[in-house]
Amino acid sequence: MRRSVVPLGAVLAAVAVLLAQGSAVAEPRPTVAQAKVRLAKLEDKADQMVERYNTAAEKYKASKKKYEQLNDRLESELARVAVLRENLVSTAVGTYQSGDALSWPGFVNQPDPAAMLSGLAAGNQIAAGRERILREFDVATQGLRDRRTKAKGAYDESRDILEEVRGERKKVEKLVGEQERLLRRLDQFNPGNPNSPGVKYTGPASGNARVALQFAFAQIGKPYRWGATGPGSYDCSGFTQASWAKAGVSLPRTTYTQWAWGASRRVPLDALQPGDLLFSRGLGHMGMYVGDGKMIHAPRTGDVVKVVALDDYWRGRLLGAIRP
Repeated sequence: MRRSVVPLGAVLAAVAVLLAQGSAVAEPRPTVAQAKVRLAKLEDKADQMVERYNTAAEKYKASKKKYEQLNDRLESELARVAVLRENLVSTAVGTYQSGDALSWPGFVNQPDPAAMLSGLAAGNQIAAGRERILREFDVATQGLRDRRTKAKGAYDESRDILEEVRGERKKVEKLVGEQERLLRRLDQFNPGNPNSPGVKYTGPASGNARVALQFAFAQIGKPYRWGATGPGSYDCSGFTQASWAKAGVSLPRTTYTQWAWGASRRVPLDALQPGDLLFSRGLGHMGMYVGDGKMIHAPRTGDVVKVVALDDYWRGRLLGAIRP
């Protein structure tokens, strides 16, 4: 009996099919439940990374501004010192050449010894006065130099921090990209509307809190964007900052700095009032209490500014509250 010969190409094709099947079995497509779990983990990780980046960026901007202000003041003072030095030299040269009575030739040629001594005394007083002024200027500018050196040190330090965090910017973008893919797969991606008219606030808040919440509700429907502070999109701390700014209260930029800013304004979670700021554990996220067991916030990538219930999930994640 003759054995049938299988062509080599057919064998290779069969092996490729088996390998592909084996690969598919080894890496199964995640279920919807698994995707939701992964999404929750990505949300927490992205929140922390975004706020860390924002904090470093704010520190960098503040240090750079301080350095530039001190440097401008130093340059101005140094220019004044240079002018003063030049004037002193010009005065000394002009006095000598004109034979002024206060110059050395003028002193020597005085016929009256008493007048000569009087002139010397006056000349010495003027010289001492000019020397004192110049010395005071030098002391002042030296102090300014020292302050600039300190500011430059702070600037360099914050710049180094920013350079480190910039390396993580790509990680943030990668996380955000994965969030978006999962949300689209779950059919839960909401692009929002940067021009959303929002909703009219009709709650019980009064005073500054009412103004802040009126603005906050007018942003409902606008998309979350990490690092955004409005007006067409927001991240969580950018949203609370913009809302309270409308009420005349200047909040720092990030969750970390807003929490630190409110150290003396903390309120118990069982005594919340509309307008209070709510912070999650780890300070990766925050929102504003609106009353009736609800809060308004800019949630995450693929979602929009909205009001949500403070259910068991959120209450279990809360670190504390601040009343601006």
